[in-house]
Amino acid sequence: MAEFLQMPRLGQSMEEGTVLQWYKREGDTVKAGEPLLEVMSDKANFEVEATKDGVLRKILVDADGTVPVSTPIAIVGSATEPIDTLLESATQASDGGYKQAANKLASPIPAISSQTAPAAGSSAISPRARRLAEEHAISISTLGLSGSGPGGRIIERDIISYLGRQKTLESPTASQPARMTPLAARIAGDLGVDVRQLGAGASGVKLRADDVRKVAGTATSKAGPGEPAVAEVIPFRGLRKIVAGNVAKSRQNAPHVTLTLEVDMTNAVELQARLRPEIERDFGAKLTATDLLVKASARALEAHPLCNAALAGDEIRVYGDKNIGVAVATENGLIVPVVRNADRKRLGETCAELKSLVDRCRSGKQSQADLSGGTFTITNLGAFGIDVFDPIIVSPQSCILGVGRIADKVVAANKAIEIRPMMNLCLSFDHRVLDGVPAARFLQRMKELMESPDLIFV
Repeated sequence: MAEFLQMPRLGQSMEEGTVLQWYKREGDTVKAGEPLLEVMSDKANFEVEATKDGVLRKILVDADGTVPVSTPIAIVGSATEPIDTLLESATQASDGGYKQAANKLASPIPAISSQTAPAAGSSAISPRARRLAEEHAISISTLGLSGSGPGGRIIERDIISYLGRQKTLESPTASQPARMTPLAARIAGDLGVDVRQLGAGASGVKLRADDVRKVAGTATSKAGPGEPAVAEVIPFRGLRKIVAGNVAKSRQNAPHVTLTLEVDMTNAVELQARLRPEIERDFGAKLTATDLLVKASARALEAHPLCNAALAGDEIRVYGDKNIGVAVATENGLIVPVVRNADRKRLGETCAELKSLVDRCRSGKQSQADLSGGTFTITNLGAFGIDVFDPIIVSPQSCILGVGRIADKVVAANKAIEIRPMMNLCLSFDHRVLDGVPAARFLQRMKELMESPDLIFV
């Protein structure tokens, strides 16, 4: 029986989703569990699988279309059954999403072909295959339209096979493709530029989008009178747009206040060095200061519950679970995977889980479960030499902890001048949920735990 495929809710906070690409065309056969489309939620991009076997009868929301959760985005059914009843239900519904579906259904339904064909353009390649192609500066247009995936979709093994063939065909004197930014690789594919042509005389140079445009004979955008020249135009979409929307909404809705406290990390650094070999042996992960901060935060939240809360309408919801999100920088933007029930996990378990989460996010293999359910967030910019900053709360949470670098400083200790590893903790909190004093007490507790880290495990 034909039925609507609806925009899925990929997380509690998701209100709408954007269709980034369809992996099938209208008339293609689909199998339950097969990737059908890619959707952008309020957190990241995810593949959505078909829920039943059948035929993709009608696409109701095209690529780049944004609709509310539960809006019909496609019809899946058998090849011959009528779909008039679905049209009627959509027409009579009061829901705006179903009315949108009705308008789209009014256009002709394509004939069902006995053979399936891959979708055109970017829809014919899986996200993992595209990432691998971009890493190796492969123009998608050189791969042809047929892959070994479902419906002729180009998948990762097709790229690996292509790379193997190219290596065999290349002579020692052949020009090598230059290293390129992902944007440059995409533009090369769109403009049909031979990436080997770009490699001539560019050994060791990472080419940018403008270099590709020059080869293609496409001039960089010209500036108007008195205006600065535009070196590159970056589309404002995808994960960058998600992050922008989230931080803007948080800053506009939540009155942010940030408190900063300096922490002596002498004992924490010593504990980290002492435990690292054992944790690495038993859990296969290298212990970091962030792992200690996750455990310390979960411990401190027990005594300061308003820092582990969220404002929802007329309610302040104080969470019992201590689910600690850790901001991760990826090539595409910021993602916040979540260590669930961090207060119940051993340090080694936390360390291994966080490493696994970070690896999945940076390779683009994160799941919705990886990013959902956070109650408190940590963001660490210490690796970039940052001492103090003003982090933006992950809505609807009430707090986020910013972490600066660990740096040797001259301090007064034990009635003497000493050099010690010091670090700043920067707590931004939602002043609607809690006031300055409870926020300051939480920060004081974090200082106590990091300066006497054995207390974390008491």
